[in-house]
Amino acid sequence: MSWSQFREKANLLLFKSKEKVLGAFKGLSIAVTLLAIGTMIWIYGFRLTEEDKQVALYIIKGSFLFYIIHYLTRIVYDFHPIDFLKRTWFEGVMMSLLLIEGISSSLFDTLLLENVFKSIGLSGFAGFSTVIIQVYFLIVVINEFLRNSDLLPRIKLNPAIIFVLSFVTIIMGGTFLLMLPEMTTNGITFIDALFTSTSATCVTGLMTLDAHTAFTFKGQFVILALIKLGGTNIIAFGGFLSLMSKVGVGIRHHQVIEGFVAKNNILSASGMLGKVLLWTLMIELGGAAAMYYLWDPNIQWYDNGERLFYSIFHSMSAFNNAGISLFTDGLYNEAVRYNYLVHWVVAIQIFLGALGILAIFDLFQPEKLRLRLKYPWKQIDFSTKIALYVSLWLVAIGAVFIYFTERNGTLAGHSLFGQITGAVFQSITPRTAGYNTVNYAALSVPTVMMMIALMYIGASSTSTGGGIKTSSLAIIWADVRAVMTGQERAVLWKRTIGASLKSSAYSIAIIYVVMNFIGTILLSFTEWQVLSMPQFDLTDLVFEQVSAFSTVGLSLGITGLLSEAGKYILVGSMFVGRVGTFTIAFALAGKFAQQKFKYPEAETIVG
Repeated sequence: MSWSQFREKANLLLFKSKEKVLGAFKGLSIAVTLLAIGTMIWIYGFRLTEEDKQVALYIIKGSFLFYIIHYLTRIVYDFHPIDFLKRTWFEGVMMSLLLIEGISSSLFDTLLLENVFKSIGLSGFAGFSTVIIQVYFLIVVINEFLRNSDLLPRIKLNPAIIFVLSFVTIIMGGTFLLMLPEMTTNGITFIDALFTSTSATCVTGLMTLDAHTAFTFKGQFVILALIKLGGTNIIAFGGFLSLMSKVGVGIRHHQVIEGFVAKNNILSASGMLGKVLLWTLMIELGGAAAMYYLWDPNIQWYDNGERLFYSIFHSMSAFNNAGISLFTDGLYNEAVRYNYLVHWVVAIQIFLGALGILAIFDLFQPEKLRLRLKYPWKQIDFSTKIALYVSLWLVAIGAVFIYFTERNGTLAGHSLFGQITGAVFQSITPRTAGYNTVNYAALSVPTVMMMIALMYIGASSTSTGGGIKTSSLAIIWADVRAVMTGQERAVLWKRTIGASLKSSAYSIAIIYVVMNFIGTILLSFTEWQVLSMPQFDLTDLVFEQVSAFSTVGLSLGITGLLSEAGKYILVGSMFVGRVGTFTIAFALAGKFAQQKFKYPEAETIVG
């Protein structure tokens, strides 16, 4: 009997029970999912007795066993098991790892990954191996829940609302986790947990507590997870694509989705999510590897595990433009203040993250490079030109300005190479990430004004940074230049800028001015005690507000002094600045009645 004949007979025998058995697993899956998530929170969020640890271990092992049996059952009941294994190869790899770890734990009372970490000198990461297993498990849980749930197809919300709600869910989930006893060294209030979760999820970087001293390793790991989850709009867009196939998205919703990828045809981004995850992971791991070998040899690490975690954390935080550091006082900390090579790695990571993922694809994708080598007349995309050239100009202008204003100030104690490094670094970080290698409280007034301008401009489209974006700046500049030179049309790199693009750019620029103005007024009411201190004035509040709304994360030293009301104001600024004012407006507006008529054109004096 051939294999195909055997499978045909087996399929006939199994067909009658297939729906009943898989339906039972479907129902049990939800219960096991909830139990597993609750157990994970119990294990890592609370201090457990030995008896409690044993109970939790049995639950986790039972959950692992359930998912392994479920996966094997799906293979058996599938009409084409070989194709099924090919389709679910990643899930199969995770199940194999879980099975190996389960056997290793049962027979040898040890975890395989734990021994691997010890064998390569990462003894501090031995306990982290259980966290890695739980991450595998959580991925399986989420995948199982989404695959078996009928909830998504019933949702009839537009993508903008789903996008906003996804950020709210992550922020509130992070707030809950950070308030668990095991996440902090001395406890944490709700507002500080909310502020930290919002700052990490919105990749801002403002912190009311020191990430190094206030949070345990578990808390730092949660912060890193929040940075990664909230780090890129394009990942959210990938989620939109999957929703589109289940929910159905009307033409009027395309505007929001197109804003996340800057493409005329949203369907061209099919399969983008996996590609984004792979590229971002490669860039982050490359940065982490460079940092691992470039840290100052005088830094006292607990072990190689701590050194590796610091490298991974700062690489991910830099590329995602979060700017959160595990060093007290950030990269201005005495241990890394003169670690210039690490500063350059961080600066490059920040710059790449600020370019935007589509610009990175266009610049570095192998097929794109081969095409441009074969056909030299082919150029990079118009949007990539804006992202790259405007960013380079801003870095150059900012670096020269900061060098001459700070060489006798905050950069005075550095060598010439150190001063150039510091000037370039301080020119890159204000547009996107809140890392600092100098004392910002000691910056001169002209430098502070330049920093505010750079924060207002921000990063590029489809990046993790905030601000009005380089595209808005380029379009406004082209239009202003056309007006000043008497041209009828605004032109940028031999491309005419349409009226709708100009309208969007000016609207975004005005909205950012208005929102920051409102935020500053509110802070001036709530932070009167800060303004009463001789070392602070209104400029510090403006800097803090623009930093929050542009999701930068730099501060002149008042974040830790904010009142509770002030913290709530900045939480709102970070959130709105992250999800985008237009996205929120679209989400709240609902259906629009489009006007089918046109009023007479107005004539008036301008200026």
